[in-house]
Amino acid sequence: MIKLHCIASGSKGNACVIYNDETTILIDCGICKKRLVEGLNEINKSIKDINYAFFTHDHSDHIKGEQFINKEIKYSVLGVLDLDYDHVLKVFSQYNFGTFNICVLKTSHDATNSCGYLINDTDSSLVYITDTGFIPKKTLDIIKNKDLYFIESNYDDNMLQNSNRPRILIDRISSKHGHLSNYDSVKFMSKVIGNNTKEIILAHISEECNTEQKALETYLNYFEDNKIDNSKIVIKCAKQYRSIDL
Repeated sequence: MIKLHCIASGSKGNACVIYNDETTILIDCGICKKRLVEGLNEINKSIKDINYAFFTHDHSDHIKGEQFINKEIKYSVLGVLDLDYDHVLKVFSQYNFGTFNICVLKTSHDATNSCGYLINDTDSSLVYITDTGFIPKKTLDIIKNKDLYFIESNYDDNMLQNSNRPRILIDRISSKHGHLSNYDSVKFMSKVIGNNTKEIILAHISEECNTEQKALETYLNYFEDNKIDNSKIVIKCAKQYRSIDL
């Protein structure tokens, strides 16, 4: 069974450990070594226990700690990191890493070849998507009816539009190459969740233009208004400064 331990999620840094009994992978490392070690210790692991590390894009809050990871276990889409050819992944291709099958998903962000991941083992599946302005149709088709979702719900639109941020930044965040709002996040999720879906973690929540309460309320209100049964789905929020498990 796949487990997720999110060490940090947000604009100050991102890192998630995804593991089962045999294989441990890290997705993104935009945090300091001390925080990475502390987060791994919380699940009785250390940096040497990481079998593979994958990166979603080249923004500093996702890669600034990649120096702490052995190059031999790092993988990304072309241009995200300086890697040997056999460590470069292709979008919509599938790979086997230990006991995980990993499909690289296309996302839309103002970064070099941004991507997400679908991770499967023998009895469970997990979708990992953050930092995207929308979710392309082919990606949506691939991620339907999975067990676990780690999905961006970055901002509340009213809070963003009324913030003190420069207009150029507001427009960037709300564009199709920016981030998902709470409303856009739940709209996309409503198209993919199914009978297998057990848990959703809302990720990359803005500290200035969102709250956990607003993110959760948007999801629950949308499901209620559209008569979508979420009674068997646990929904919770990832943290910037505290770990959370899925």
